[in-house]
Amino acid sequence: MVAFKYILGYNNKTIMRDFFTDIACNKIFWISIVAWLMAQSIKVFLGVIREKGFNFKWFVGTGGMPSSHVAGVTALATSVGLNFGFDSGIFAVTLFFTIIVMFDAQGVRQATGKQAEILNKMMEDIYLKKHVEENRLRELIGHTPVQVLAGALVGILVAVLLN
Repeated sequence: MVAFKYILGYNNKTIMRDFFTDIACNKIFWISIVAWLMAQSIKVFLGVIREKGFNFKWFVGTGGMPSSHVAGVTALATSVGLNFGFDSGIFAVTLFFTIIVMFDAQGVRQATGKQAEILNKMMEDIYLKKHVEENRLRELIGHTPVQVLAGALVGILVAVLLN
């Protein structure tokens, strides 16, 4: 729509105002954000219970239970399906995108986290004895299948309840 407004002679200020107004009124976008925030909040809550303290990294970091990435994209796909039909082309695109994010969250990123854990143990064995300090790699990068499933459930529930 913005491209057509430019061609029709709207000025840039009007185009930008309309762009931000459109995003502010985009229900599907906000449902996805709410699902992501809910999953991150659950992650922080579980961390506080588990560690008996608060760590801000839990809110902005990746990994953990449930997957906020999966919650956000699952809410996106569910909302698109509920609003445009589960047989629509846009639902097919968002579903495919969701599957890719779920695979990445569980597969590739989890393997990267396991590699980081092994490398950190190797560094401890090698450098601890020589008193050389090295930066540790982040180990909590990916998700287990249960964390991905929990994120998907959070996303679907938020999308169904807010649509």
